[in-house]
Amino acid sequence: MKRFWLVLLSLGLIVAFSTSAMAVDVKFSGEYYAAGQYLDKINFQKDTASVAGSTAFYYQRLRVNTDFIVSPGLKLVLRADIMKRVWGAARSAPGTTTDQFSAGTRAENENIAFDLAYVQYVSPIGIFQVGYQIDGQYGTVFGDNPNPTPRIMYLLPFKGFTFAVMMGKNTPAIAEMSYTSQLAATAADRDSNFYTGFINYAWKTGTVGFLAKYVRTATNRAALGGDDGYTTNMYIVTPFVKATLGPVFVQAQVYHIFGQAAKFEGTTYGSLADTRLNMLYGWVDATANFGMFYAGGSVAYVSGNDPGSNASQGAGGGTDWKPCLILFNNDQAYWGGVVNGYDGSSTGNQVTNAWFGQVRGGVKPTDKLDIGLAVSYASADKKPSAAWLYNDYGYEVDLTATYKITNNLSYMLGAGYLFTGKYYRGVTDTNALNNDYLLINKLTLTF
Repeated sequence: MKRFWLVLLSLGLIVAFSTSAMAVDVKFSGEYYAAGQYLDKINFQKDTASVAGSTAFYYQRLRVNTDFIVSPGLKLVLRADIMKRVWGAARSAPGTTTDQFSAGTRAENENIAFDLAYVQYVSPIGIFQVGYQIDGQYGTVFGDNPNPTPRIMYLLPFKGFTFAVMMGKNTPAIAEMSYTSQLAATAADRDSNFYTGFINYAWKTGTVGFLAKYVRTATNRAALGGDDGYTTNMYIVTPFVKATLGPVFVQAQVYHIFGQAAKFEGTTYGSLADTRLNMLYGWVDATANFGMFYAGGSVAYVSGNDPGSNASQGAGGGTDWKPCLILFNNDQAYWGGVVNGYDGSSTGNQVTNAWFGQVRGGVKPTDKLDIGLAVSYASADKKPSAAWLYNDYGYEVDLTATYKITNNLSYMLGAGYLFTGKYYRGVTDTNALNNDYLLINKLTLTF
């Protein structure tokens, strides 16, 4: 009997050690920040009917990236934002509208929201990614909008070149309307899809690339009743370059967006004219390093709409690029709200309809401390209407100091002062304006 059990145990051990093990390696990375800010005026309007006070609050966000390494070359990637909220503020009401650059709602982000979930497989014939990924980032930071987007991407690196093609559904708008078990069958084919391809070439001191994208949005078909809805056909082309030339780092990128913002399909409203889509925007940026000192500047242009034209403006300089603390700053717009002038004017959450210039410089007296000063000026490319009086957005001066407490922990202090331009008077020259200033401090932990 003992011999029987010994043989059985031996056979069990042989089977156990000869079976393939399914081990998963898990890697975590991410960022946590906590910040506090004071904004002196929440709008520029100086008249007694709409004079505004200040706002001051603290806010935070934890972002966790998780890689499940299933085997060499194969992994599952997840990303979640946790407790993205203003300290002590009332929680947002539940809803269905997704938060800015998130796959979850604002209420979910105040608790926990998963934004990314995709498989990456590095095969002998290229790299495949399938699932919710970040789309809307390419080349330089200019023009980037980090949208969690369901897509399929194939990428092939070859001797310094990188080729990629992808397709997916646009978000945060409802992109899939053929899901008839939950949506009306009459909404079928009212989808929003994109198709993208790019080619990059990298060498020792730089990268150059070109991307082309086609976006078809049919979510507004039959929106006017009967067969008189419309589709949007958008084409995007963008080249970029980044290069280090001695002590100078130079980057530039140009976008051209064209096509049809509204292509009407029906006949009942025959007087409705199709709306063209035609926009040009780009930037040039350079930074020179001279030991402990550095200096640089940026010039950017984003075309605006001609009043009375049937051409649509399109997009802007992107929310990832935050050239100022007050003007065109997406973080300020998200947490504190845009600063409003008259007749619907505001600082916005990105550079739109503008000529923008900035000079900056700084000093790094130690490896841990960076003190920077930037002076920026912006002017509208086009006035919003024939009655609009001025183009001048104004001047902004920003001073920041960042101290690296440890390799993973840094603390930033910043102050921005905006000399408000006459653009914000709108259509009435007697509208008086306030200048504005912002104070901010921010603790950032990366891991």
